[in-house]
Amino acid sequence: MGKGEHGGAGKAAASLLLRAAVGGTMIAHGVKHGRTLDGTAGWFGSIGFRQPRLQAQASAAVEIGAGAALLAGAATPLAAAAVVGTMGVAAYSVHRRNGFFITAEGWEYVANVATASIALAAIGPGRWSVDHGLRGDRKPHGGKAAALAALLGIAGAAAQLTAFYREPDN
Repeated sequence: MGKGEHGGAGKAAASLLLRAAVGGTMIAHGVKHGRTLDGTAGWFGSIGFRQPRLQAQASAAVEIGAGAALLAGAATPLAAAAVVGTMGVAAYSVHRRNGFFITAEGWEYVANVATASIALAAIGPGRWSVDHGLRGDRKPHGGKAAALAALLGIAGAAAQLTAFYREPDN
């Protein structure tokens, strides 16, 4: 396969677009949570999280940090895992009872963001990324990177839910 067919500008552009979409979305959510920290903490408490202020702070920090890392294409599999974990917590604590469609507060959106993150770990961040600048052709991507993102994300979500989440009384 020639360079134009595999690993060329088209693949780099596709990775950049995916990084911008997922990373930018995560940054926006994190900034929103951070700007309305008291409101976010109140909401976390109302949906069943113990230590809701800590959860609001952690949510803002992880969303901004993972989003920025994805946007830059830095530590892509780990950043993708953070997004998967965040979306897993949201899916379980907020959206699972509501069915699939986001119009009914279902899990459609969070599943798509998590899946896009795993796909990004699989295809890699592309040549226009920090990862490529640091590692060159030894980019961490493919099936192992996708599995790492999925498994670490799910494990992180499970740990956070186990430690901090209780079904609300209502």
